[in-house]
Amino acid sequence: MRSDLDSLKTEIEKHLDQSDFAVFHGHPRFPTPGNVVPWDSEQYPDFRAFLDVARRLGVRLVVFHHRRLESGFIDHILERLESADISDEEYAEIHRRVRELRVYEGFTSAVELSFDYQGRVYLFNRRSEWYNELLEIADDVGAFDEEEEELEGLDEEDAGPYFSRN
Repeated sequence: MRSDLDSLKTEIEKHLDQSDFAVFHGHPRFPTPGNVVPWDSEQYPDFRAFLDVARRLGVRLVVFHHRRLESGFIDHILERLESADISDEEYAEIHRRVRELRVYEGFTSAVELSFDYQGRVYLFNRRSEWYNELLEIADDVGAFDEEEEELEGLDEEDAGPYFSRN
């Protein structure tokens, strides 16, 4: 069975195909700090309401991005775990949990819709709970922050989930 975000991604794609929006399939957005207005997708999870705001504002272009969990990201976390300065007990627990999360390889881990309006980026972002957990583990073992500089110039397939911290 696929995750809810796989269904959401498909639903967004169908909705966008039937809309009047021009859709740009891009990478995650990295707006200037203070320049982004995030949608409260916890209380208002329906992407249609977000797109309705864009339509009412006269926006014609939306950026759509989705990410799948790639095995390379999990492998990278496990490699960094090998050199992490943690106890054997912590190592075993983290290693076990990362291996368990491998079942989500190929699943949609995040979806993002955004549009620009009067100098600001409006952002709808949903991430799966398991992906949030994996990102926390990556931060804990240093597989996320310390490798960011090496990611410049990589395409999306090579970079996996590193490009977004939303």
